[in-house]
Formats: sequence, C-alpha cells, structure tokens
Amino acid sequence: MNMVTVFQYDAFSIVPDKGNPAGVVLDADHLTEEDMLKIAKQVGFNETTFVMHSDQADIRLRYFTPGHEMNLCGHATMASMYALKTRGLLDAKDTYTIETKTGVLPVRFENNDVQPSITMKQDSPQFVEFEGDVDLLASAIGLHRDELDLTKPIVYGSTGIWTLLIPVKKLDSFSRMIPNNRKFPEILTQNPKASLHPFCMETIDPSALMHARHFSSPYSGTIEDPVTGTASGVMGAYYLTYIQPEWPSIQMMVEQGQEIGKDGRVQVTVDREFGKMEVYITGTAVFVREFEVDPAKE
Repeated sequence: MNMVTVFQYDAFSIVPDKGNPAGVVLDADHLTEEDMLKIAKQVGFNETTFVMHSDQADIRLRYFTPGHEMNLCGHATMASMYALKTRGLLDAKDTYTIETKTGVLPVRFENNDVQPSITMKQDSPQFVEFEGDVDLLASAIGLHRDELDLTKPIVYGSTGIWTLLIPVKKLDSFSRMIPNNRKFPEILTQNPKASLHPFCMETIDPSALMHARHFSSPYSGTIEDPVTGTASGVMGAYYLTYIQPEWPSIQMMVEQGQEIGKDGRVQVTVDREFGKMEVYITGTAVFVREFEVDPAKE
C-alpha cells in the first residue's frame, strides 16, 4: 500500500503546539480498520481521525487512539472539520452533519472569514455514581483523599465517551498529579475502560469556570489527553446536574493542558428543556504540519 498523508492540527488553540494535537487523514475510504489502527499507532496522538464518505450525513468520521477505536472525540472533530473547511473541501454552508459511532451529529461553523470557530453537538449526557474505593482512586492520580472535594459527587459521565469526573478542592493539586494509568481498570470496576477527569472550580484564567486534566485509559495507549472536548461537554452537564440543578442553561469556559504546556480552552454550552440536556462545545484549531506514514509497517 502507498504511504498515507497525515495532517496535524492542534485543536482548542490558535497557537501551533498548544491545545490538543490530532492526526487527520483525508479520503480514508480505501483504508481498512486494521490500516487505521496501524496508522494511529504510528502517529501516536491521543486520536487520529479518518474522514470518509457517508450515506447518512455530509461526512463520516472514525476516531482511533493508538490502542482502539473511539465512538466520538471532540478535539479530533474540531481538527478534522477545521481541516476540511480551510482546505476548501466542504460545500459553502455553515452547518454540516457528521456520522459517528455515537450517531449523526450537527457541526456549525461561525466567523468563517477570520478564524473559523466550530460548534459540535454531543450525545445526551449520562451519569453513574462511582462505587469504588476513593482512597485508591486518589492514589491513582498521585493525590490523597483529603485533596478531593467530596462535597460533590464522583461520577462516571458520558456525552459519547465515558470518563470518571473527580472533583478536586484546590488548583495547586493539579501540578502534583502523577497518573498510574495501569491501576485504573482495577479501581473502575463498574467501567474498567473509562478515563479519569479530575477538575476543580479554581482556575488560572479568570474567564474560565473550571480547570481540568484528563488521564487516558491504559487501553488507549496514551497517558494524558491535553485538552478534552467530550469531557469538557460532560462537565457542563455535571454543573447543571449537581452544582446548579435549578439553572435552565449555562455557557462556560473550561481550561486544560496548562500543567503540560498545552494551554487550551473549550467553550461549553448546555441547555435544559423539558428535563433533557443539549450539550455543545465550541473551539477552533490550527494547522501544524503534514507527514507520511506507512500502513504496512508494524
């Protein structure tokens, strides 16, 4: 097989090598699932997106970590849609639909003439209370139990991908976090393949409402996700569910990646109507480089 071109775009930032890097492979219909996984392993980013033809939507996106396929990925969606738009590969309209393993979701572009911003809808939020050992959980990210904010619930949350939301008291705990990813599955007995997403209400940027880090499931083949779109979206739903349950909606900024030099921002909007939440994230991306990989290489 011929070499495959991969474009690196960094999402949730306008500065190259900040935000969250994603690989984007255009015209990927000829690739097999095995090819995609091999490419994702060689690329080594938390996610690589493969852009394909869809009979259900404007385009189809498949997302691969170095270890497995993901149902949905926020930052990789931002990266791939930004790549398609800025390369002139999309029709001249503002709203598109994308086929994912989570379902068909809308994506909207704004400010197209300057720096396009992208808003994507996520799946309906779901929460499951954590029933595991809190001391072991804290230890798995290098903290002590008393650093967690147990006035708020620890829950598994999903708007397309499951992660464990862990409230932390103070911002300074985040610089001390050291994940032991191999330990995650034995602690997360209800959902062994979930990632961990510690967050707090103290922030570096006064315009942000929440600060977070995101530690990958060991099955993904990565350690930490610099700036996480799906987890940021579910944090907005968490806020309306557990912190301000009477509010009808919220618009908020989430900051992430500062501890690892990847400073990024995710805008989150959650609207509650008739007991159901609609979750949206907004961000942008920036082109960094292109390179080639060999799908035949092990």
